Amino acid sequence: MKALVTGGAGFIGSHVAEILKENNHEVLIVDNFSTGKKSNLPKDIPFLEIDICSKELNKAISEFKPDVVFHLAAQIDVQKSLHDPAFDAYVNVVGAVNLLQACQTNKVKKVIYSSSAAVYGEPQSLPVSESHQLMPLSAYGVSKHTVEHYLYVFKNLYNIDYSILRYGNVYGPRQDPLGEAGVVAIFTDKILKGQSPMIFGDGEQTRDFVYVKDIARANLLAATTSSSQVVNIATEVETSVNDVFNLLLELTNQKELKAQTMPSRSGEIRRMVMSTKKAKREIGFESKFSFYEGMKETIEFYKAQIDF
Repeated sequence: MKALVTGGAGFIGSHVAEILKENNHEVLIVDNFSTGKKSNLPKDIPFLEIDICSKELNKAISEFKPDVVFHLAAQIDVQKSLHDPAFDAYVNVVGAVNLLQACQTNKVKKVIYSSSAAVYGEPQSLPVSESHQLMPLSAYGVSKHTVEHYLYVFKNLYNIDYSILRYGNVYGPRQDPLGEAGVVAIFTDKILKGQSPMIFGDGEQTRDFVYVKDIARANLLAATTSSSQVVNIATEVETSVNDVFNLLLELTNQKELKAQTMPSRSGEIRRMVMSTKKAKREIGFESKFSFYEGMKETIEFYKAQIDF
């Protein structure tokens, strides 16, 4: 399989490119390094510095001729999307449409799209399944959902197959604690440096935290299994922000450290845990990493970065 990965220098994209390479697929990475880092690029995988909104993307796809495109390049900061929704829409919607047009022109067979639990909004029932109503609370959630509609249209008009993967809260090595809105990365970085992280609200808000290596494996599975499906990629485990903080204190032996309490932020839901029954049925996905196991690996990664 020839696979093109957009955003392959980013947190999740680099892990996806890596697992594809490990499974003997031919991979090309496209990234403009707006948030991705050259240091994230897996060894021996070629890359092109291209913006997904540019005309150069079509040329890259035309020359490489991928069978499958893994679309991970995105603006992912929920708070930024609230402050600058036009920029969020430009990157996430215009960029995705530009990509789909290039896929249409060059007869790409399938697109694996990284979506988000943000499309659901405030859950009306838990765990959240793919049939749950979609009422996003942020511009980010709106833009991610909008692209899902475009995938459906391009499938019907041009027969481009797709899989939509709606992620829980992804964490793990390479997540940028300064540039991405990942509570695990931010907390880990702060605590390892002996600093107090900020907890917004009472800390009892919950998320479904899924390890990045599970996410990468889900992308690989989606490329060769079910067609034109939307599936949740998560763990079916509800974990609070306070739980994250307390586990980090335990694993880093920093039990005396206290968090700073801040007011709640707009655009954020109270509780989230996702059903993965459909993912198990359609693509054979089930999370392999417990939160404890994933956090241990994550901490080791950040320790090495700080020691360096």
